[in-house]
Amino acid sequence: MEANKVKQIVIVGGGTAGWMTAAALAKVLKGQYPIRLVESDEIGTVGVGEATIPMVQVFNRMLELDEDEFMRRTQASFKLGIEFVNWGKLGDRYIHGFGVIGQDNWTVDFHQYWLKQYMAGKAKELVHYSINTAACLQNKFVRAQPDMPNSPLSQIAHAFHFDASLYAKFLREFSEARGVERLEGKIVEVRCREGDGHVEALQLQSGQWIEGDLFVDCSGFRALLIEGALKTGYVDWSHWLPCDRALAVPCVSASAEITPYTRATARQSGWQWRIPLQHRVGNGHVYCSKYISDDEAASVLLSNLDGEPLASPRPIKFLTGKRSKTWNKNVVSIGLSSGFLEPLESTSIHLIQMGIGHLLTYFPSAGFDEADRAEYNRIMDQEYEWVRDFIILHYKATERTDSPFWNYCRTMDVPESLAQRMRLFESHGRVYREGNELFTKISWLQVLHGQRIRPKSYHPLVDLLPEAEIQSYLEEVEQVITACVEVMPSHAKFVAENCSSVKM
Repeated sequence: MEANKVKQIVIVGGGTAGWMTAAALAKVLKGQYPIRLVESDEIGTVGVGEATIPMVQVFNRMLELDEDEFMRRTQASFKLGIEFVNWGKLGDRYIHGFGVIGQDNWTVDFHQYWLKQYMAGKAKELVHYSINTAACLQNKFVRAQPDMPNSPLSQIAHAFHFDASLYAKFLREFSEARGVERLEGKIVEVRCREGDGHVEALQLQSGQWIEGDLFVDCSGFRALLIEGALKTGYVDWSHWLPCDRALAVPCVSASAEITPYTRATARQSGWQWRIPLQHRVGNGHVYCSKYISDDEAASVLLSNLDGEPLASPRPIKFLTGKRSKTWNKNVVSIGLSSGFLEPLESTSIHLIQMGIGHLLTYFPSAGFDEADRAEYNRIMDQEYEWVRDFIILHYKATERTDSPFWNYCRTMDVPESLAQRMRLFESHGRVYREGNELFTKISWLQVLHGQRIRPKSYHPLVDLLPEAEIQSYLEEVEQVITACVEVMPSHAKFVAENCSSVKM
């Protein structure tokens, strides 16, 4: 078995994907496998993935990172959800919050009882029945209180906003302390093995050759190995997700408050993100170049900032979709080299995390068995498709008719997998989670409702309970959540007292 062991792991590219991969492999493999990471200081990284979802906590806990230290080192703030503005209709606002909504005590899901009363005009919007979303409305935050199991305070679910470049720097230190060797230099040639076509070595600009058995391609959109060397191919999803460009710019924070949520504001030909950190606000405009020029897109972005921009807008071009195989021969692609889905639901870092996790599950021997590769590719295809459908929903489910972009999105055909979910919700408000897919029933509910899809009816078994009892319970849930949010500190105060960054 020792003779059949992978002898050298080579990671191509740094940034968030590269250093997350290096940190995870160094931690799990415990120094038993040599790991080298090749990157060049001359080659920049995209580095705009500053918003995350709660799954990132699993990754940080696996590395045994102290959360407060991580927060300080990355200028991070906490995140309870995402606010969507102008998506279903101009003037609309809703929050897709993490965590739970209500409390399931009866025969069917809580939201079905809420739906009956909402349809009758006797219930408030969903945002009032979740502690995460209710806290967002008041800029409040506290970590979940596990010693209060019967309180909504135990149900708080959080993620983070952080500076991706600082996170990569933090993880680089972590990785190097555990034996990862970083090699500086540009790759000028990739040599593939005769016979099976596996990558066997990389040549740096200095002339040095780097040999390896398992290569992890974290080279970003360049996809230096998975596409440049192996010509793997790409599945284009731009007919469903037509945005193809982004501009990113940080700005001064104009308020002492730090909102505990990301904001995504729909514009005429795309959308704008707002990500609050401790030391600044991250902003970007994702748009479709078919409907708006780069200069116009920059004007929209710069005219909708909280404060003075701290740099010129940085352009990013992309094609939405994924690699035909995320693992081809002895190359596993992780991050942007494996595909791109716009960061509307903050899934970029999550997909990196899933790529790493599944690589560890199907970690190869030197023989690289085809069954392992096939299963990894099947699972990663599914991960991407689940996220794809959820993002498409935001564009398809709209009543906006104010621009050619929104007219296209509203009338386009969508994957049957998404169309079926929409039909199911329209009939009786039913939502489901497929297997281990990322987004829960609560996530689907909030976006389906927030995007103005209205069911014809509710689950028939709701009527097993008297209406007065349902109404009383909804009011009790709302009142308890309101009382809990009242005692929570402001988000800014919590950060200041627990994990404030020093000036960097």
